[in-house]
Amino acid sequence: RLVHLDLKGAAPRAQYLEQLLPLLRTLGATGLLLEYEDTFPYTGPLELLRAPHAYSPAELRALLSRARAQGLDVVPLLPFPLQFVLKHREFAHLREVKALPNALNPHKEESLALVKAMIDQVMALHEDLQWFHIGCDEVYYLGEGEESKQWLQQQDNTPEKLCLSHIKAVASCLASSYPMVTPIVWDDMLRGMSEETLAGSGVPQLVQPMIWDYAADIDVEGKVQLIEKYRRCGFSKVWFASAFKGATGVNQSLTLTGHHLRNQLEWLQVASRSPADVLEGIALTGWQRYDHFSVLCELLPVAIPSLAVCLQALKNGGYSEKVKENVEKLLGMSNLEIDTFMSTSLGTFPGSNILTLVTQVSFYLKSSVDELLERNRYVTGWFSPYHRKRKIIHPIIMHHFQPDAVSLLSKWNAVVQDLQAAMEQVFHKCAIEEWMEENVHPSLQKLQQVVDDLDEA
Repeated sequence: RLVHLDLKGAAPRAQYLEQLLPLLRTLGATGLLLEYEDTFPYTGPLELLRAPHAYSPAELRALLSRARAQGLDVVPLLPFPLQFVLKHREFAHLREVKALPNALNPHKEESLALVKAMIDQVMALHEDLQWFHIGCDEVYYLGEGEESKQWLQQQDNTPEKLCLSHIKAVASCLASSYPMVTPIVWDDMLRGMSEETLAGSGVPQLVQPMIWDYAADIDVEGKVQLIEKYRRCGFSKVWFASAFKGATGVNQSLTLTGHHLRNQLEWLQVASRSPADVLEGIALTGWQRYDHFSVLCELLPVAIPSLAVCLQALKNGGYSEKVKENVEKLLGMSNLEIDTFMSTSLGTFPGSNILTLVTQVSFYLKSSVDELLERNRYVTGWFSPYHRKRKIIHPIIMHHFQPDAVSLLSKWNAVVQDLQAAMEQVFHKCAIEEWMEENVHPSLQKLQQVVDDLDEA
C-alpha cells in the first residue's frame, strides 16, 4: 500500500513529511511513491530543473532513512513525459512537437541520455530500491513530431509500436544499469493495444503496469478482464492505483472522502476477483496538480482524513463502524464525516489546523462576501458601481452596512492570518502565495475595495 506524494505543487517541507511517516505506517501504509518532479536536488547540467524550494540532498537522505526506519518501502517516480524539463528553453530542442512541452522526442540520442542522467541522479540518493516508477502516461502528441512522422511512414510502424519502443527504451535505461530494480509504468497507453502488439514488443518482460482508475464506480468486470489480458501478454505482476485526493476537480480545495472511500472499496472487489499471485500492490494517489501547469488541488493536510479512511479500508478489507472509530482515534477527531465535507472541528494529526482553517475559508469566505456585496439591498441600491466610481453615498445609508463590511473584513483578515501562520509550518512561501491568490484574494480584495471606497465616499 504505497502512499503517493505528488510534489509538483505545494510540496510540504521535509520536517512535515517526517512527522507524518509514523502516522502513515500506523494507518496501514507500507511504502511511499515519491513523485519528485522539480523538487529533486538535481546537480550539474540538470541543476536548472530544481525549483527554488527543492529539497536538499541532506533533507532527502534524512527523510528516506526515516521512512526506512518506519518500515516503509520507497518507490521514486520520474514522470516521463517530462513537462517540467521540456518547459525550459535549454531542453526545448528535445520536444517531440516544437511548440509543446508534452513529450520527449524518442528519436534523439540526447533524449535517452537525459533520461539516463536523471535516473542516475535519483538512484544515487536512494538505497535498496526494489521498484522505480517511470511514468509513461498520457503521452499525447507522441508521433506528431517530424522525425516520428517519417518513422511512421515506414512499413509496419504504428503509433502503438512507437509508444512501446519509447517505454522499452526508458525501461531498458533503468534495467541495464540497475538490474535489481523493476520499472513500473502507468497503464493508460497500454490498455487499448492488442495482445499481439503488446506480447511482441518485449515490454511485458521489462515492466509492471500500474492500472489506474479514480472513479467511485469502477467497471470491476472490465478491470478483471484487463488483468487477464496483461497476464496473457506476459506481464508477471500488476499494480492498482486508486486516489485519496486530487481526482475530483482541478481546483478542488476540500476532499470528498466518500468518493475516495468508494474508489478503494471497488478496487478491493477487483482484487478479490483476481488471481492472488498477480497483484504486487496498490498506490493511493494524491495528485497535487492535474499536470505541471494547472492550479493546486487539495493540500496534503486537508486530505489526511481521506487518506486515513482509504488506508484503513484497504488494510481491513472494507469499511465499518469499527474502522471509522479507529480512524477517529488515530486522527484525534471527534466526528469523521464521510459523505459531507469535514466540519471545522480540530484533530490532532500534523497539519490538522490547516484543514480547519481551509474548511472555514472554502465554505464561508466567498459566500459571506457575496452575501454582503451582491445581496444586501443597501449596497446594490445605494452603493452600486456607479456610486462607487463617483464616490457618492447618502450618509444614513452608510450606517446600514459600513459596520458589517468593516467587521467582516477584520474577521476574515484574522482567519487568513492564522491560516498563513499554520501554512508556514508546512509549506514554502511560493505554495502559500499560490493558494492564497487562488482561494482567498479574489473575495478579500473585493471586500477591502468596498471598505476603502466607503471611506473615500
